[in-house]
Amino acid sequence: MSFSDSDLKQIESKGLTLRKVQSQIELFVTGLPFSNLVSAATIGDGIIRYTDTEIEHYINVFEGKKNDLCVLKFVPASGAATRMFKFLFQFTKEYDPEAETLNAYINRTKNNNLSMFLVGLEKFPFYYEVMDMLNEKHPNYKALSTGHQALLFVKTMLDEDKLNYGNFPKGLLPFHEYKNKIISTAFEEHLFESALYSSTNATTKLHFTISEKYKDKFKNEFNRIQEKVEKKTGAKFDISFSYQKESTDTIAVTPKNKPFREDDGTLLFRPSGHGALIENLNDLNADIIFIKNIDNVVVYKYKTEVAKYKKLLAGVLLNLQETSFKYMEQLDDEETTEDELIKIAEFLLNKLQVKISPEFEKYKAKYQIEYLREKLNRPIRICGMVKNEGEPGGGPFWVKDESGNVSLQIVESAQINMKNKPQKAILKKSTHFNPVDIVCSVKNYKGEKFDLTDFVDPKTAFITMKTKVGKDLKALELPGLWNGSMSNWNTVFVEVPLITFNPVKTVNDLLKAPHQIKSDA
Repeated sequence: MSFSDSDLKQIESKGLTLRKVQSQIELFVTGLPFSNLVSAATIGDGIIRYTDTEIEHYINVFEGKKNDLCVLKFVPASGAATRMFKFLFQFTKEYDPEAETLNAYINRTKNNNLSMFLVGLEKFPFYYEVMDMLNEKHPNYKALSTGHQALLFVKTMLDEDKLNYGNFPKGLLPFHEYKNKIISTAFEEHLFESALYSSTNATTKLHFTISEKYKDKFKNEFNRIQEKVEKKTGAKFDISFSYQKESTDTIAVTPKNKPFREDDGTLLFRPSGHGALIENLNDLNADIIFIKNIDNVVVYKYKTEVAKYKKLLAGVLLNLQETSFKYMEQLDDEETTEDELIKIAEFLLNKLQVKISPEFEKYKAKYQIEYLREKLNRPIRICGMVKNEGEPGGGPFWVKDESGNVSLQIVESAQINMKNKPQKAILKKSTHFNPVDIVCSVKNYKGEKFDLTDFVDPKTAFITMKTKVGKDLKALELPGLWNGSMSNWNTVFVEVPLITFNPVKTVNDLLKAPHQIKSDA
């Protein structure tokens, strides 16, 4: 496929190479395979459930070592809150209070989300802020019909010339209300939570990936709350930010797999999803990294319970890492015995959940050492898994790759061929869900950082259909951060309780108990 000189300049200006762009187009042409599920990961077969005694042990392991380590929390936080308010945007476009009553609209459209929103109105953390603006701009508000009131309330929240919540970064929206009408954002809650487990030597490090257009908003919010949070937690906060790199954008193509061009003839590149953040993670230098989404927070009274399970995952990681490093050093020794090789293989199989090739025993010692080194010398991630309660999203599975290797992976439903009955049946048997609750080690046994891009499976990317100015196009999303981007990491799944998973996907999620304890100080 030929590109003009101006195309090549555009590609170069984005930090991309012609080879990378051509390989992306090749993926559109060849298509991407579905995941090949072998079975769902379940308790005792891919997911570990620890006893209370074991939990206490691993927490103590982490607490005993953390002050000698660089510990960091990584929070993907670039998303705008638009999707949280989808049903409310729909309401403002469709509803005419002069033409029908509010109840008639709800019954006609079966908009149960709107009904729940209006019933819980006073329980939302932004209620008083909206009402203050409403009363200022509409002094006769209380005399209006119920339909007019509801429409004005929602428009005050969402309109660009009002509070404009729909265009806020999700991390800076009012999330929780404490006593005396004190409002907390998800960003602030992450600081309080992190101080309970990732603080080392009285310093808590957090890194947020954000949209560059919001950088001043986040910095201003930190300046506003820093003194209060540091006083309450007794910790100093080291906050850093990064943005999704333009070099991770992917080329868009027409339905016939030709480069999609804008009206001015330039190529169209699109952001490539959260998989692009493997580059941001790769730039960080820490011994232990916690990963958690921006909207998965709780009010303060639940934070100690949440922190307990973060420490559990970190303790499990440190324990496995210590043994891995010891065995890597043994493999460096040319005198490694047959018994030692068997021990290392058993550790990989039983502790790191790595499937060992049935041909392993037939290899000469030299090749057994090479094989074990290759399997062992990888980043490690310990992933919390919660019981599946019907939430949309990814889950833990045993997956076979194109080379026939079977490994533990987090798989999204979009990666599964729903037309294949056996694959669909495996999905139905899944018992657990991925809450994005990860603790990882990104350095090798010599203390050197891995290049995380070496462990990505490019075949786990997604192709989606989009439109631009009424024209159809195909877009490429890179392998998801905790899906294909970590495909070749050593992975251990650990069951954690539901209290650790409290995402806010729609505004009504803020009505759930973990977001609603207003008596809390």
